[in-house]
Amino acid sequence: MAQVRERSPSPELSSDSLLKRLKTTHSSLTSTDHELHFYTGLFRPENVQQLNQAYTDSEPFKYAIVEKLFQDDLLKNVKDECMNELSFTERETDIYKVNQTGDLASLSYLSEAQLALFPNLLALRDALYSSEFRKFIQAVTGCGPLSGTKQDMSVNSYTQGCHLLNHDDVIGTRRVSYILYMPLPYGEEWQKEWGGALELYPVQTGADGIPEPEAAPCKAIPPSWNQFIFFEVQPGKSFHSVEEVVVGGDDRTRLSISGWFHAAQEGEEGYQADQAAPELKSSREQLFLNPVYLQTRTMKALMTRFVAESNIELHHFLSASLVSKLEPDLRGADQADGLDGETRQGRIPSHSAGISGAWSARGPPHKWRYCTLQKTMELPRESDTIIRQLQDEVFPSDAFRAWLSILTNLLPLSYAVEARSEGVESRLDVVLGLTPQTEVEETEARSNGKSKANEKDEELHGWQAGEWGGWECYMAPHDEEDDPAVYRSGSSKKNQGNDASGSQDHDDAAGTGEQEDEEDESTLLTVQPSFNRLLLVLRDEGVMRFVKYVSAAAAGSRWDLCAEFNVGMVQDDEEEEDS
Repeated sequence: MAQVRERSPSPELSSDSLLKRLKTTHSSLTSTDHELHFYTGLFRPENVQQLNQAYTDSEPFKYAIVEKLFQDDLLKNVKDECMNELSFTERETDIYKVNQTGDLASLSYLSEAQLALFPNLLALRDALYSSEFRKFIQAVTGCGPLSGTKQDMSVNSYTQGCHLLNHDDVIGTRRVSYILYMPLPYGEEWQKEWGGALELYPVQTGADGIPEPEAAPCKAIPPSWNQFIFFEVQPGKSFHSVEEVVVGGDDRTRLSISGWFHAAQEGEEGYQADQAAPELKSSREQLFLNPVYLQTRTMKALMTRFVAESNIELHHFLSASLVSKLEPDLRGADQADGLDGETRQGRIPSHSAGISGAWSARGPPHKWRYCTLQKTMELPRESDTIIRQLQDEVFPSDAFRAWLSILTNLLPLSYAVEARSEGVESRLDVVLGLTPQTEVEETEARSNGKSKANEKDEELHGWQAGEWGGWECYMAPHDEEDDPAVYRSGSSKKNQGNDASGSQDHDDAAGTGEQEDEEDESTLLTVQPSFNRLLLVLRDEGVMRFVKYVSAAAAGSRWDLCAEFNVGMVQDDEEEEDS
């Protein structure tokens, strides 16, 4: 786990020093036009002092809310320019899905004709990063000098299915995070049940002594027109997320401008060398046998394919007798927990959903969030008993390791295995998918079986189309200074895995630009959730692996049994003689 250097605490301001700073700040504002863009009274000393007090007293970490930041006419014009003149690109990583513009700092490099399209957006951007407003942020938070030259902001459109998982924003020289809301349609109050709330998490001390967020947020703030929320970025403290937006297909959109104020840069007043804090990585380090997979000829063919491709999928892996008990019971478990699609109908499940019986939540949520089958609990369901036997008896057994060794030409050594509901040496990932098919997917499967020639013409839905998330994703190492590489949605991956049946899905459509080519190169493998399929992947050092967030639109939970083996290479006789 990455170690985080604790940032020096923000200086505490006495009432006298605060008022002195506010008066100095307020007097300087009158010499510019920036103040005219902000809501009347924002910079009054008594208003800033009230915000400072609210900021100091806030929980679970220090944050402030300005209910009205800009003049309403300006913000309405900014909204129109964003929707009519800017292009949004759908972006996905391990922790978010969002439609986003480029960095608004790049507007300065447009031609005069292009700049003429964004007079209000430019005015808003320049006002936010003006000396006057940065002094206002400093007075409220006590965060220290902020940069006016390093601008870092974009417009984000959260439509149906968009989300942002738990993280603390600690990257580089970021000092203050902010978000300015422009929810659509204009004039209609955003409803809590639509999703999209900003969620704030309390912190607890983890087993390794490092602070980590608790499993569920203690505060959720729904978006509101012209509302501005900001907080100082603090390693191990400022954990937050954005709830999935569950409405769409109409004009309802969680539109916002968000970004960061950075610490003063070299050449600016207040600059301090070596002020960047190390990035806190998010991570997503995350299941018997059909007799056909014990046949010698079959195993030799599978080994040849695995050695060539380093991954393989084995369909219909469990015996038919186990499957007949397991699949309907897993569907029943989702129904009992209120997690089936018919019960939820696209509504966001609570943070405690699925935590019942022998299943408990696994966190912390800035790294992962799923439910695991506990070893000490009594098992109320037959499916729990079957999964427990697979988890505790079959996967760790010498017989299963010997079978893996023959199939992969590797030597499984130490291991970890876990049932889930949701830079080291090379590892062998073994994942038994147990996600029941939906009624639509079962119909498609039967249809495809009858007409194999037309399989590529079938329109996929649900899990297989990537609409609900939940796919396994393997990505190449990325630049330490950047967010994890962005990839396109699961339905458009170039490589969907090496199928043991010999079929392999490809996206033959031409790319839409250099950026998509880079995204495809960074995404090594994606595999959609399925039932009774064993996935084997040899993961090299530095390769990032995670399971994509499961959307509220999903018709049920994503189930799997996952094992990870440290492996050595098996030498053949000729290699031993040569050595």
